[in-house]
Amino acid sequence: MLPKYFQKDLKVKNLNSLLLIAGPCVVENKSVIFKTCEKIKSITDKLKLPFIFKSSYMKANRTSGDSFRGIGMEKALKILADVKKEFQVPILTDVHSEIEVEVVSEVVDILQIPAFLCRQTELIEAVAETGKIINIKKGQFLSPWDMKFQVDKAKKVGNNKILITERGTFFGYNNLVVDMRNLVIMKIFGYPVIFDATHSVQMPSANKGVSGGNPEFIAPLARAAVAVGVDGIFIETHPNPEKALSDGSNMLPLQNLELLLKQLLKIYDIK
Repeated sequence: MLPKYFQKDLKVKNLNSLLLIAGPCVVENKSVIFKTCEKIKSITDKLKLPFIFKSSYMKANRTSGDSFRGIGMEKALKILADVKKEFQVPILTDVHSEIEVEVVSEVVDILQIPAFLCRQTELIEAVAETGKIINIKKGQFLSPWDMKFQVDKAKKVGNNKILITERGTFFGYNNLVVDMRNLVIMKIFGYPVIFDATHSVQMPSANKGVSGGNPEFIAPLARAAVAVGVDGIFIETHPNPEKALSDGSNMLPLQNLELLLKQLLKIYDIK
């Protein structure tokens, strides 16, 4: 069961079900964001799943300086605010520096620490000080045990509204592997553990400065994670991943989402 602060802070229902965090990788334009959120909300309402919409207002971590980073912070945050108002869903996005935190926290409900920044003490503290729910993604370079120290950084400034997300571990160059033991180990810390099913199949910088991916493994890894006992699933999805401006090679086609969620719920109900 998800903590009660989900109901209090987010007005999320069905706390005893599997949490879904989902949406396009980055805010490309209003049309894609609205189309995606509308479809996901329709599916999750039907399946009675708690749903948090995710999209980044900016992609600060790019291998190549020529890669798409966003449409501008102000414009993207306005679109996220419009989504929240239109569809009455909580919003999650990542922040990249302390100077962004105050502005972003006025719009979104959950602030995410990107995996590559999960050891940035001042950033975690600044996010935690907002009093918002904080999602700390485990770095690809970090052991599950080391995530306790990142959690403690948030706790020390008085914020216990914490999520921990697994997104795979570096396995040589340009590859990731998921150690399912990590999901069990991080549950020991006493906070909800989320499995990022799409970044876990990413192949970082594999395509000459652009990340590749193996999306055929999204479904089996997600099913395995739910069987292990995660509290939620993180899925980046897009109406047309082939035309997505960021991480298209490891996003789930929006048309495939409902079937996968039905499979996950069957496993969740018998675990």
